[in-house]
Amino acid sequence: MLLVEDDDVIREATQLALERNGFTVEVAADGLTGLAAFRARRPDVALLDIMLPGMNGVSLCRQIREESPTPVLMMSARADPVDVVLGLEAGADDYVTKPFDSTVLVARIRAVVRRMSRAAVPAAAGDTFGDLVVDRDALEVRLKGRPVELTPTELRLLLCFADSPGTVLTRDVLLEQVWDYQWGGDSRVVDVHVQRLRTKIGQDLIETVRGFGYKLKHGA
Repeated sequence: MLLVEDDDVIREATQLALERNGFTVEVAADGLTGLAAFRARRPDVALLDIMLPGMNGVSLCRQIREESPTPVLMMSARADPVDVVLGLEAGADDYVTKPFDSTVLVARIRAVVRRMSRAAVPAAAGDTFGDLVVDRDALEVRLKGRPVELTPTELRLLLCFADSPGTVLTRDVLLEQVWDYQWGGDSRVVDVHVQRLRTKIGQDLIETVRGFGYKLKHGA
């Protein structure tokens, strides 16, 4: 995995904690070096601080997302909604707020790696929702015949909706089924990913049910 963090103490402590839990960690101290390391190593997962010299974490995440579906987690020194949303909108799959417990960080990383490896969900191929076709066997999505590029997390979110069209799914259910959060999590992760998904498949296909959650329109 790739860890990009400019604070020497945090970087070394985080690297040590991850290596103790079986991860092989490549480190970088700034965004540009981190991008070069990503391109050279193609890690299974990237952990990026938001505030980085050279190229900030949001820009680095956006560049990684343009080149690869590699899972990305962001680190922020504060739970500022602006920081969180910017990271998620750039394509991050999840985030953690510093200071964090190493066990929580490891659990988040393992969860996002599991999601990547379990992207395929056994079911009939060719689910159709209006102009949208979800081919589960090929893990492809088409809108009006054109391919739609989704990240692994966005694909799992869409498959979760497609499993229960017309059924309201709460944010807690989505966090558990898509993000593997058995203990709950920040609903902003769900909200931003739903909005990102809507921009790719159409704003009207996923309906917001105020006070409850979201649902895929049945027979859309």
